[in-house]
Amino acid sequence: MRLDKFLKVSRIIKRRTVANEACDAGRVLINDKPAKASANVKVGDILTIQFGNKETRVEILDVQETVKKDEAKELFRYI
Repeated sequence: MRLDKFLKVSRIIKRRTVANEACDAGRVLINDKPAKASANVKVGDILTIQFGNKETRVEILDVQETVKKDEAKELFRYI
């Protein structure tokens, strides 16, 4: 799955365009490497996302095309 779509589906970032902009600005890393919005993510990858001066690290537990709002938290876990 594309990185920008995963960020939207998992609700880490609310909109796909915002996820795209964050990737283009270099604020999203996959396994400590800068990632484009089109990069593929898989189970076990570690995402590092910089929101202003705050940094969030999550591990991908599952990848699904669509998911209900309640189940979105089960796609990742905070580190």
